[in-house]
Amino acid sequence: MSTVELAPEPSETVVVHEDPVAVPSIPAPVRVFRDSAVVAYRNLVTILRVPTLLVTATVQPLMFVFLFAYIFGASLGGDQYREFLLAGIFTQTVAFNAAFTTVGLANDLQKGIIDRMRTLPMSRLAVLMGRTLSDLVVNILSLAVMVGCGYLVGWRINGGILDAVAAFAVILLFAFAMSWVGALTGLVSPSVEVAQSAGLIWMFPLTFISSAFISAETLPGPLRAVAEWNPITAVSAAGRKLFVNGSPPSFKTPHGWPADHCVEYSIICSLVILAIAMPLALVQYRKVSR
Repeated sequence: MSTVELAPEPSETVVVHEDPVAVPSIPAPVRVFRDSAVVAYRNLVTILRVPTLLVTATVQPLMFVFLFAYIFGASLGGDQYREFLLAGIFTQTVAFNAAFTTVGLANDLQKGIIDRMRTLPMSRLAVLMGRTLSDLVVNILSLAVMVGCGYLVGWRINGGILDAVAAFAVILLFAFAMSWVGALTGLVSPSVEVAQSAGLIWMFPLTFISSAFISAETLPGPLRAVAEWNPITAVSAAGRKLFVNGSPPSFKTPHGWPADHCVEYSIICSLVILAIAMPLALVQYRKVSR
């Protein structure tokens, strides 16, 4: 008797079709803000771990305040000059602090940190925005220290609280704009050593050919024309106007559209600097990230 073996029936494979999980999309502005905040936090933590950076940001302006207020101030108007001086010191300090952005980005490039960030799923703008925002926090700290020092040497805010807030807002807007210039400088610098020099060398003529420390009317003809339209002159004058700080009697009153509209002109200067420096910095960032 022959036996017939029955082949086992093939098992049925049940295919379960699962609906894809919907991942909520994050709007681009929110993503840029979130990534920028993360980068800014990282930079601030780095500053806290290297206290010498914080000392540089606070001690240098204090040196300028005491140097100009007591060494040069006695021959330029005494108490009235100190009242005139502080807005210029505020402006000069935030302009010089752009060097922190320059050196910070150059250092990140040299250590390969920028390359690591480039591999992460984050906005390219966030790397630069985070750096400039963290340096804006440093500028706020520097201003707070200088305000306290200013009160010690006799400077006062003679206007209202809203005018004072507006004055600090104008100065910080200029600080943010100059940070983007610092970012561009840091990205084009081939090394950290070059960035340290490039971040400061052009600041000295920009600062001293202005009315930050003296009246622009005392400068020779060509330099006076440069000083009148210098953004540092505009921001310094806007601060004095909103703080209601006067000038020594020996200082000539400036005239012209930039002097008569110093608040508006300072804001225009900051916005123009941002409109130029931000796109150029982003283009340079794409080049160095390739």
